[in-house]
Amino acid sequence: MNLPQEFIQYTANLFGSQRWERFEQSFVQEAAVSVRFNPWKAKGEALFPQAEPVSWCEGAFWLKERPLFTRDPRFHAGVYYVQEAGSLFLDHVLRHWVTGPVSALDLCAAPGGKSTLMRAALPTGSVLVSNEIDRRRANILLENILKQGHPGVLVTHNAPKDFAKTNLLFDVILTDVPCSGEGLFRRDPAAISEWSAQNVYFCAERQRQILRDIWPCLKDGGLLIYSTCTFNTHENEENVRWIAEELGAELLAVPVRPEWQITESLLAGWNQPVYRFIPGTTRSEGLFMAVLRKKGGNRAFATLPASLRTQVKKYPLLHLLYDGQPAFEAKGREQIPSIAQALSLTTEETSFPRAELSLDAALRYLHREALVLPAGTPRGFVLVTYQGYPLGFVKNLGDRANNLYPKPWAIRSL
Repeated sequence: MNLPQEFIQYTANLFGSQRWERFEQSFVQEAAVSVRFNPWKAKGEALFPQAEPVSWCEGAFWLKERPLFTRDPRFHAGVYYVQEAGSLFLDHVLRHWVTGPVSALDLCAAPGGKSTLMRAALPTGSVLVSNEIDRRRANILLENILKQGHPGVLVTHNAPKDFAKTNLLFDVILTDVPCSGEGLFRRDPAAISEWSAQNVYFCAERQRQILRDIWPCLKDGGLLIYSTCTFNTHENEENVRWIAEELGAELLAVPVRPEWQITESLLAGWNQPVYRFIPGTTRSEGLFMAVLRKKGGNRAFATLPASLRTQVKKYPLLHLLYDGQPAFEAKGREQIPSIAQALSLTTEETSFPRAELSLDAALRYLHREALVLPAGTPRGFVLVTYQGYPLGFVKNLGDRANNLYPKPWAIRSL
């Protein structure tokens, strides 16, 4: 793989010879595949034989090989999420530092892996606002949030500065900030061609602006979790040091096991607790994470988040894509059940008639084909399932069933 020469010179010096050699070797090794189960939907069956637990995340596993996920209806039903192992460290951080219900914000949330992880890791009673500034990516985020099905997640489409114009305060804010993407090099050749030293500095400054904008929304004593998928110190240690010194925060340590092989700070003369997942050293594609507490208090969960949903809805400048409460959709004079209702954990099993589909029929449904349901299936709106997992709705006309699966979600081929 042809890496940029400037990247090689800088990163080899930063890593040191042994760590750099292992990093280079990782490019000729097959990337590990990991999944995380949705704790509210997974029924405990062995979906992936011989899977190996990811020890820093509950309900996550490395797979022996990469299956064709798009041909598994359980993937589309939100039973599990395919997620890079390094990013799963967020689960360990949250379970260590958050022990009571919180109001949380995932500021740069698309495509939704860390948001769905946050909702699974946060204590019962917590409410999460999952936000994405880019509208196309916000639609992808919404899809993954709906598939998880948890009612305690709101989806917004806003810039960080928009939140600063409100009176909203959060106990926990995750800033998985846009970065130069050096951790994507192994799986995305386009990331290599887009890399430049100039872009690294541009990203580092943009990250500081994001942090300036959102900092007023973090409660005193609240937790800021800062993460990137890049390796240089400009976007990592130097930005974390800037947060501590300029914005006013203390760094918090997280217990780790020696066998995880997590790398500590690589910024010379600065030995604060930060966590680096480097390919070839740690079983990951690349992650940097730090946990900070805003000065002015010593608790990250000072108030209950019950009113957060109401507060978000009262600010017109916040573009609310989903309020966590699935509802019917109006189509002319008819009320159509929504995909959110199909996938929500709050939908009662007796709310709609159900029809169980075979694997072939389920895939044809996800391809948005018309179906013929078993004889005796009631006419009207029917919730179709695969192995008991809801997939979405059809309108059963008797001789056929019109497919109501969202067109943007449809799988492209069978």
